[in-house]
Amino acid sequence: MPSSRLHRRLEEAIRTYYLTLHRAWGPQHWWPARTRFEVIAGAYLTQNTAWVNVQHALRALRFAGVLSIDGIRSTPMEQVEQLVRPAGYFRQKARSLKAFVVFLDQQYGGSLNRMFAARTEELREQLLQLTGVGPETADSILLYAGQHPVFVVDTYTRRIFDRHGILPTIAKYDEIRLLVERALAPLAAKPETLESPKAESRPSPAHAPTRMSGAKRSAQAQIYNEMHGLIVNVGKKYCLKAAPRCDECPLRQFLPHR
Repeated sequence: MPSSRLHRRLEEAIRTYYLTLHRAWGPQHWWPARTRFEVIAGAYLTQNTAWVNVQHALRALRFAGVLSIDGIRSTPMEQVEQLVRPAGYFRQKARSLKAFVVFLDQQYGGSLNRMFAARTEELREQLLQLTGVGPETADSILLYAGQHPVFVVDTYTRRIFDRHGILPTIAKYDEIRLLVERALAPLAAKPETLESPKAESRPSPAHAPTRMSGAKRSAQAQIYNEMHGLIVNVGKKYCLKAAPRCDECPLRQFLPHR
């Protein structure tokens, strides 16, 4: 099969997955946060740890009054380390948060508005140069804090796509990201055609609506936002690493062996 035909087949499969999950579950209300900086801090803190640990660290930062650009800027490194300790790798993560604020001050005068007004690819390259920022963290900041239209690839995405024969786990990050973005582009062009589940059949979302999850964004960014949230839900509930619960998963009909 020529590669172009294969790409079209894979893109169609990804669109089908999105439509299936969206009909089953509806909006996922990502990212659960009150401010843009809370999203950014969460993107750093969630590396190599469970989200429940990130929540503990965010609560500690909020209670101490330092969950902000000014707060991180003015708080001694040792104190930031102790506050983010619940998220693990606390020294590295404290340094990374400090480095982000230095970058923001030097490049954008300390303004998130100015930073997120930059072109997506330009800002993405800048973020990737920062301490503690890989592609997933950079794209999480762009999509969830800045409402830039980029798809976030995580471990769940790799696992689900590998098991469904889309792309292997070892595929390059940007290969997966661009494939999903191309696949969902037609849906973003006609968001009014998407079917949501009936209220009485819709399960409770992973997160309650928050200021950031309901922020204004383009249809394209919204589709990428929802797709990532839906994939995370599949990964946490069904596509488990050791003992997957395939027979209960909404995507079970698309497994290759079926």
